[in-house]
Amino acid sequence: MIRIKLKNKTAHKVTKRLKNRARIRKKVDGASDRPRLSVYRSGRHVYAQIIDDSTGKTLVAYSTLEGNLKKKNVETAKAVGQELAKRALGKSIKSVVFDRSGYVFHGRIKAVADGAREAGLSF
Repeated sequence: MIRIKLKNKTAHKVTKRLKNRARIRKKVDGASDRPRLSVYRSGRHVYAQIIDDSTGKTLVAYSTLEGNLKKKNVETAKAVGQELAKRALGKSIKSVVFDRSGYVFHGRIKAVADGAREAGLSF
């Protein structure tokens, strides 16, 4: 058996996620009545924003960079989802479409979604 070793496994993971993201974005579209909640996760932080795709503008955004949320765990991601939902409800956004950006729906991505649901957003 011949084994081919990739030079950079991280590059392979990123391109795989971007392909998944493109496939998801074909189906998920945020309108003005139901905008898109997009989540991005880096090694250190979690970013979430609510986007109106018809105008191409970000309506609400929150991340672990704001406030005292410096840890990179599930509880912090849940707090990001809750704070984002509070800000969205303040701007009378009650229903969104969830865009996981090609990530698997578990861990920090799921925690953002659960936190937003608990705070009152529906999707």
